[in-house]
Amino acid sequence: MGELATLFAPERVAVIGATDREGSVGRAITSNLLADFAGDVVAVNPTKESVLGLDCVDEVSEAVPVDAAVVVVPPDLVLDVLRDAGDAGITNVVVITAGFGETGSEGAARERELQEIAAEYDMNVVGPNSLGIINTTTGLNATFAPQNATPGNMSFLSQSGAFVTAVLDWAADRSVGFKDVVSLGNKAVLDESDFVREWGEDPDTDVILGYIEDVTDGREFIRTAREVAQETPIVLVKSGRTEAGATAAASHTGALAGSEQAYETGLAQAGVVRVTTVEELFDFAGILAGQPLPDDENVAIVTNAGGPGVMATDAVGDSDLSLASFTDATLDRLVESLPEEANVYNPVDVIGDADIDRFERGIDAVLADENVDSVVVLSCPTATIDFDDLADATVRLQAEHGKPVAVTLMGGESTRSAQDRLSEAGIPAYFDPARAVESLDALWDYAEIRRREFAEPTTFDVDRERARDVLESAVRRDTNRLGVEAMELLDAYGIPTPAGRIVEDPQEARRVAEDLGERVVMKLVSPDILHKSDIGGVEVGVPVPAVKDTYEDLVARARNYQPDAEVLGVQVQEQLDVDDGVETIVGVNRDPQFGPLLMFGLGGIFVEVLEDTSFRVAPIGERDAREMVDEIDAVPLLRGARGREPVDEGAVVETIQRLSQLVTDFPAILELDVNPLVATGEGVSAVDLRLTIDQEQL
Repeated sequence: MGELATLFAPERVAVIGATDREGSVGRAITSNLLADFAGDVVAVNPTKESVLGLDCVDEVSEAVPVDAAVVVVPPDLVLDVLRDAGDAGITNVVVITAGFGETGSEGAARERELQEIAAEYDMNVVGPNSLGIINTTTGLNATFAPQNATPGNMSFLSQSGAFVTAVLDWAADRSVGFKDVVSLGNKAVLDESDFVREWGEDPDTDVILGYIEDVTDGREFIRTAREVAQETPIVLVKSGRTEAGATAAASHTGALAGSEQAYETGLAQAGVVRVTTVEELFDFAGILAGQPLPDDENVAIVTNAGGPGVMATDAVGDSDLSLASFTDATLDRLVESLPEEANVYNPVDVIGDADIDRFERGIDAVLADENVDSVVVLSCPTATIDFDDLADATVRLQAEHGKPVAVTLMGGESTRSAQDRLSEAGIPAYFDPARAVESLDALWDYAEIRRREFAEPTTFDVDRERARDVLESAVRRDTNRLGVEAMELLDAYGIPTPAGRIVEDPQEARRVAEDLGERVVMKLVSPDILHKSDIGGVEVGVPVPAVKDTYEDLVARARNYQPDAEVLGVQVQEQLDVDDGVETIVGVNRDPQFGPLLMFGLGGIFVEVLEDTSFRVAPIGERDAREMVDEIDAVPLLRGARGREPVDEGAVVETIQRLSQLVTDFPAILELDVNPLVATGEGVSAVDLRLTIDQEQL
């Protein structure tokens, strides 16, 4: 165990606010501790002589030595109690009391002071507003839940105390066991990262699972969970899936990267197996705890019922798994051991009159096949098959071959004993064939997570001071938005841009255009007008003789559209041959929890219509950048679809990495769009730019 070992395995616990008043939280916690805890319990209450047979002490200092304290006093007393605990040398505290950050400004102020006290005394604090904690190894039940946890090899965290009570009740009915259970409460001090780190070091925790509503520090969680997930699977259900974060975004990236996208991306990068239902949470946790990881994605189905076999096959089609193709030797073996009317191809149908011997021969044959990585055993009740016999045979064969197996027993009471036998061997059993397949799919997902190699981000040689000066120009102009006038920012980070510059009068525009070619691109430069193409603020293919008049037209359009808009001039830019290239977009939106969220996709004016995009939390390395390119549906366009010349994909990948470094170096960048980033066979060029900054962070 790690730094929280004495929190979960204390020898002596003090209940501050212990009472025997019927229906009170203090009584419930004291009673739960006395029921099973192997250590000593001390009751602290200056108004009582005894509580539930325990002699009371007036102050926590009289209870020392104490490894952990559970605080159940009114909110206005909690801070004094914490200081007393700190003075007494107590380092582990569980604050059950509510009335903190969840209640408004007064409670939030109280919570900030609680954090200050915890920092002063280097104190581990769970909560406040927590249901409590459980450790089944020591019998510690420091909660007011009506149902204790059954011992097991999974550790569970939850931001909802009510969810904990429901899960404990549900799990007890199904013999689902836990090592540790934590109700996080308000996460004022200890949060999900702390417990994931702790359980990652715990040899008795085989799976970490939980319910979360948010993540306190997304980047720290990614770092912690990514390391832990290499040895211990993490399965989380995240509620509050919403796109509300996108409504106030000013950039294309911001509009597409709402808070749900950040969580989906961040949890995936963290190596978390994310689920959407409680059923999936425990289905996936169970198979991860009990079965070995598959070597590949190929699954076989053995069934005595054609219809359910088709259902399982459909579920495979909906997953990342594939139906295994049997070797000739396996097919010959199945032909020899099964009736003529049986189906020897995948799914294997041993047909409805199969007895245990026939079923066993089918399972053994597919498990022995080198092309099979996992197996679904599926049975409906018949007069010729006994579920207990099938369970025993499956347990034996799974152990013999060492490949993961999930079982579907499509019955009711007749399956109970068989399910228990399978459960004892770590083999999950379900009624629905789709659940069996989905669980094996989760096992394969985690196997891929374990194989994933993480590479440190590439650090490019860039000009940070030059970039900082560009960003500070916004401060000097008292604006938080920059457009093409900030293209030098990209140059400073080695991202190619078209030749050209910003001019402030028609004559200068003509002189610049003459140096760039026969035709140029002209863009209005105004931080107050973001979507310039919407007002005719961009002209493409302007011949040199028409440059002066076009300059006047662009400025006039800006004045007509928004008379008070700040107009910095017009950008005169070389015209790229975009017909031979692909317009892409690279962007960033800074998420409150996870930080800079990178986006890559098909660009131009259709980015928000097509939404063909991929995301990663920065900073990222080359592997992630390449995966971002691979993940968009339009990637064939980049690779030469329909006779087009393939683009320089390496230049695209490098640009994504350079942008990742830029936004990591400058937290002041809140949103940024490079759109379009034109990719050709010769490289890339950032044609347009807009960004939003936080002046206070510069």
